[in-house]
Parts: sequence; C-alpha cells; structure tokens
Amino acid sequence: MGFRVAVVQPVSHPPDRAEANLPEALRWIERGAAEGAQFVCFPESYPGPWRMPASFDPRPAVREAAARHRVHVVFGTLEPLEGETKAAYTLVCLAYPDGRPVAEYRRTHPRGPWIYLGGRRWDFRYVPGDALPVFETEFGKVGLAMCSEVYVPEVARALALQGAELLFLPAGVDKKRLWSTWRTLIWARAIENLAVVVTTQNLFTPEERGLAMLAGPEEILLESTAAGMFVVDVSLERVRYLRATRDELGAWEHCATKQGLLSDQWLRPELYEGMYRTLRAKVAAQRE
Repeated sequence: MGFRVAVVQPVSHPPDRAEANLPEALRWIERGAAEGAQFVCFPESYPGPWRMPASFDPRPAVREAAARHRVHVVFGTLEPLEGETKAAYTLVCLAYPDGRPVAEYRRTHPRGPWIYLGGRRWDFRYVPGDALPVFETEFGKVGLAMCSEVYVPEVARALALQGAELLFLPAGVDKKRLWSTWRTLIWARAIENLAVVVTTQNLFTPEERGLAMLAGPEEILLESTAAGMFVVDVSLERVRYLRATRDELGAWEHCATKQGLLSDQWLRPELYEGMYRTLRAKVAAQRE
C-alpha cells in the first residue's frame, strides 16, 4: 500500500519567538493533508520550544490537528524534567490520525552533557533518553531518531532490527561544513538498513542551505536545499522485498543494493558480542 509523505522545510521563527511557529505548523499540516499526505514531517525542535524554561507545549494542538486532518505528524519539542529549571529531554514526536496520545522518542545519543546548553539557538541542559522504540502505523513500522544521530549507525540499525521500515531523522539547522557527510549518511542509513529515511531542517532565512531529503535503499526520491513543502509518493513494497530475499548470483541485474542485509545471510552477531563487551568495559573505565 503506497502513501504520501509531506516533508516540510520551514523558514522558522527564531527560538525567542518560537511560539509563532505553532500556528504556521498547523497550516502546514492542513496543506499537507490537502495534498494527500499521510505523513507530515517537520524538523528537529519544530515548532518548539527550543529553550528552557519551556514557554509552551505544542503537543495538544498538533495532536488535535493530526486527528482533524487524518494525518500522521512528526514534530519536535522539549520535555522538561520535573523540579529542574534548565534540564529537558529533546523529543521527536509522532501524532496519529486517530487522535491517540502522541508517541515520543527522547534523543539518546550522545550521552551528554552536550552542546544544547547556552547555544545561540538552543538553551537547555540536555538529558539523554534510554530507549529506542518503534511505532506501529497502518502503513508500516516507524522509527524516530534525531539530527546528528545519523552519525551513529547503531541507532538506525537498532530501529530496523525491531522492524522499522520508515525512519524519520529530523534535523536542526544549516549544516555548514557537515552538509556533504550528513547527506551521504542519510542515504547510507537507508541502504544498509533497507529502509526509507526522511530528514529535513529549519531555515532561519530563505538563503540558508537546507537538507530536505527522502532516501530509499536504491535511490534518493527527494532532495532539496530550498524552503517549502515537498510531497513524495512512497511505497514500502520494495523495502519489504529487499528484506525478505537473499543476495544471489546476478542480483545486481535487478537490485540496486544488496538484499537480506538484516538477515542471517549477512549478520553474524557471534562475531560482535566480544566487541561490545570490550566497548562496555572501556566506556565504564572512562566514566570512573
């Protein structure tokens, strides 16, 4: 069953006026639904807030809009920690078309503390989450991750091994010197996990260089540096075929990537167990 994804790369209001992003986000949701989208994807921290103390919570309004327009919405916000003035989880959320409670992913990597505190855009004490959940939808399993977690291949792999076929990796701001490696890794995560990967970012002026992208394991279906909304027709049938089949002689005649990369044809966990035991010991020693 095919579906449409509306990838929104907005010209965002600056963090000190982030509340102004919310009514614009609701209009983007309405527009995406009018163009037949089943998913609308916003960037990291959009519509906000970006800073602590959090001045508003967009989740109720986005949840209501998703239900009213019968669309899934991927969006970003902060979750303050009780009793702390600066500490928060940074979230990627998934609102559902049936109005159920919003699903949430708390960014897990890096360990923290990290660059969000006292930044020009963000200002909160980042607290990492400790779970990599996947979420059921009528179109397939969805995995959520955030921004530079694309540089940690274990994040996307953990989601894919749990069955996630559609991975949303909304990002923050203009990538500057990182742009080329970031773009490469978005497609790499799709190739190696036989998944569809979606990303987009905030622009603060129309002249900034964005990275709105939708990559499948065999081709890039969308790529734009411009502000706006881009609607892409997506099918997971090819993903499912590539996951269900095995690499064989002559497969390169009809497959643009290797088949069965999540299967026992390719994965040999018995070779990795020792590596991860060593890594855990090394990390524990560094933290002492």
